[in-house]
Amino acid sequence: MLYLVPSPIGNLQDISFRALETLKKADLILAEDTRTSLKLLNHYQIIRPLTSFHQHNEHKVLRHLVDQLLQGKTMALLTDAGTPGISDPAYLLVRECIQVNIRVECLPGATAFVPALVNSGLPMNRFCFEGFLPLKKGRQTLLKKLAAEQRTMVFYESPLRLLKTLQEFILYFGPERKCCVSRELTKLFEENIRGSLQEVANHFMEKGVKGEIVIVLEGTG
Repeated sequence: MLYLVPSPIGNLQDISFRALETLKKADLILAEDTRTSLKLLNHYQIIRPLTSFHQHNEHKVLRHLVDQLLQGKTMALLTDAGTPGISDPAYLLVRECIQVNIRVECLPGATAFVPALVNSGLPMNRFCFEGFLPLKKGRQTLLKKLAAEQRTMVFYESPLRLLKTLQEFILYFGPERKCCVSRELTKLFEENIRGSLQEVANHFMEKGVKGEIVIVLEGTG
């Protein structure tokens, strides 16, 4: 049995009782970063075997983990923040488990794009999640395509690249397109900056950028 367990995106209280019980019963916890997951586990006094599972080793350890699952072990997969598989490792392991008839269950819970979308003030009846834009290859092609997207769009971005991305959005979508940039969701210094792309870009040029970022961008309607 493989459980995908969402972890808090900032506030450690944002975890369900069911998630905690699942972690307590797991034979092995897979962690994107064991140091990050240990903070959560220690906070709730959960002591279980822990091993790393991230984008740099998932191909290498995949077969070994599947073999252990086939032998009857129960595993819980934690990423650093949010739901496994949403711009985080999980897909390869889930796919492999399904192919060999290992039961997979994803618990409901924290993910950054949902609160960012809901508090943006932009239409939520239809939206598309784009995650992180390509850094180089295919970036311009994708932005040209998204310029005609009617649905509200959701992106993840690094604070180091936020201003560059907002400037590109202004170029491809126009300076008056509405957006909301959510920063440090659920944390002490949570901030949601709403307005036109130009207004939001100006704000961060003046104030600087820190923390985890979600961009919610208006579609063409």
